[in-house]
Amino acid sequence: MRITLTGEGADRTVWGHVVVKVAPFSKATVLFDHGGSATYAAAVTYLIGDGAQVEVVSLADWDDDAVHATQNSITVGRDATVRFFEFTLGGDLVRSSTNVDYAGPGGSADLLGVYFADAGQHLEHRQFVDHTAPKTRSNVEYKGALQGQDAHTVWIGNVLIRKVAEGIETFEQNDNLVLTDGAKADSVPNLEIETGEIAGAGHASTTGRFDDLHLFYLQSRGIPEDEARRLVVHGFFNDIIRRVGVPDLVERLEAAVEEELADV
Repeated sequence: MRITLTGEGADRTVWGHVVVKVAPFSKATVLFDHGGSATYAAAVTYLIGDGAQVEVVSLADWDDDAVHATQNSITVGRDATVRFFEFTLGGDLVRSSTNVDYAGPGGSADLLGVYFADAGQHLEHRQFVDHTAPKTRSNVEYKGALQGQDAHTVWIGNVLIRKVAEGIETFEQNDNLVLTDGAKADSVPNLEIETGEIAGAGHASTTGRFDDLHLFYLQSRGIPEDEARRLVVHGFFNDIIRRVGVPDLVERLEAAVEEELADV
């Protein structure tokens, strides 16, 4: 299912509320495609039935003047699997919050994201994974790149392992690649554990410039520095982009990254 939301002006605010209900033991792919110019505030609720397998993609490819704030709430049923992708490439100010909880044991949630901030853009992503049932799993992985004066990204990850959530496994990671001076990336991973009976838990965060060794390796094989930088960024993002199960969207995302890199 593909839902296209297009704005024609940022001079007035629009509110939206969408509920996505997936039946037990079914399979579904849902794509939200945001574009144009808008001031848009939305709440999106996902109710994933027991045993269901769901892939959700939320693409924010707004014009430069757009403002977008969204709250995603995901309830994962018993033995259900959900992969939630976020791609934030446009807009003046975009803030996305995603909450996950579990309606029964055996549920699995992957939250995966890519964002690319240009000069003056503020892109913010927050996740809260609430392990409310035993033997559940979560993985959060977001990657961002920044370029230009006052480009600013914020990533805040929160995982809460409640006392009843024994035998769970979770990991959260955020990596940021700063391409030019004047850009700022804030990254805060948080992990709260109320029981010692877990299979595994961890978090990580990195923020830095190009790896000089990667660039040297490529340049030593005759690749010009500018092209070497482009290859590094594509490799950085493609680890997540290639996991999307919508082939035409993969091509579109790769082209969008290439367009962003043209301004480096």
